[in-house]
Amino acid sequence: MNTPQQSQKRTKIIYWVFTLWMALGMVSTAIVQLIKSKDELLNFTNLGYPSYLMTIIGIWKILGVIAILIPKRLLLKEWAYAGFFFVMSGAVVSHLIVGDTAGRTFPAVLLLALVIISWYFRPADRKITIID
Repeated sequence: MNTPQQSQKRTKIIYWVFTLWMALGMVSTAIVQLIKSKDELLNFTNLGYPSYLMTIIGIWKILGVIAILIPKRLLLKEWAYAGFFFVMSGAVVSHLIVGDTAGRTFPAVLLLALVIISWYFRPADRKITIID
């Protein structure tokens, strides 16, 4: 039997493992987008997006990671998670619409899953609580 304290510890470990993995993925893809890697530029244009969007998304990904990792600022964290969800779900749908292979679509699916898991397992002190 798990005690509430053990359950809380397990949840915190899950949160930090998936959050750090998500942060690493977002920062690494942001860097690739900001330096306009040849492969990433090809990927973006194949999806039908203009290359300048890479800079915008790359900057927002880095800012989102900072927002999620810093303490406090709960509303800002919610906005960052929402932004990550919209960007990554949009990426998944875009890959599916153009008929990309599973191998080209998987990174977006993985990052989307990491965002959802990180958000779901965030500790109570990282959640906005509504008082009625």
